[in-house]
Amino acid sequence: MIRNPIPWPNGARCAACITFDMDADSLVHIAHPQDGHSRVAAISMLRYGPQVAVPRIVDSYRALGLKQTFFIPAWCIEQYPQAVETILAGGHEIAHHGFLHEHPRELDAAAEAHWLDRGIEVIVRATGQRPRGWRAPLYNFSHRSADLLIERGFLYDASLMGDDQPYLLETDTGGLVELPSHWGLDDWPQYVQSSDLDYMMPIRAPREGFEAFRQEFEAAYAYGGLWVPVVHPFASGRLARWRLYHAFLEDVLQRGDVWFAPMEEIARHVRTVSADGSWAARVDRLPYYTEPVRVR
Repeated sequence: MIRNPIPWPNGARCAACITFDMDADSLVHIAHPQDGHSRVAAISMLRYGPQVAVPRIVDSYRALGLKQTFFIPAWCIEQYPQAVETILAGGHEIAHHGFLHEHPRELDAAAEAHWLDRGIEVIVRATGQRPRGWRAPLYNFSHRSADLLIERGFLYDASLMGDDQPYLLETDTGGLVELPSHWGLDDWPQYVQSSDLDYMMPIRAPREGFEAFRQEFEAAYAYGGLWVPVVHPFASGRLARWRLYHAFLEDVLQRGDVWFAPMEEIARHVRTVSADGSWAARVDRLPYYTEPVRVR
């Protein structure tokens, strides 16, 4: 069902990376700049992510022998240094996820470049190296985003939803590896309800909510795809939900033919098999459109 599936390392059936977006309370401050500081219940819910869930998640990964990727707004890196140190001590990748979770598509060109550069500076100070990957906050990839990333030496993007496996993005400036996911692999529709964040969904029981992720994994496993959940410590890192994740990972790792890796490693593999001719990646040329579509 996947035409031209990518060959994964060591004959793996599929590749996987559980990507945590550690947004913490940046979400409430960006959504409510005038009174976000007063929304104490929402802040406490979101702070659960870096303060309680991240140590739990990193402990699981250590026990399971996994290295994965965390996308973190730069403000959160500065606000929660202990969580960042925990992630780095576990050997995990920290990737760019905006500064205060601002939406690039809603910014002008100068502001989008400014906040991207501010975030890079913070990540370099925290990790000692430039970020290799980026996910646009709320997937709000703009018509300028690819060029800005390429100009700054990024290897991959993880914001788009155009395939079941990696593909390439090309612009007049150069290229990026795209490591796609989609809303069916995001935990907000399953587990998040917050009037402070203007998001009200019926919360699923942990097992019911996780079933969507499990079925997506089994399809990727069957056809050689890429499984990239987009999850959040304050939501999927809650006790009952993460207990299910941990048990699922234990079972999957026993299969022995699933490649779990940080997003940077997956992107480098894509570049390698594309360059040596062992796989021909699909290429999307950006921007898709240069002006509004008008039908006469």
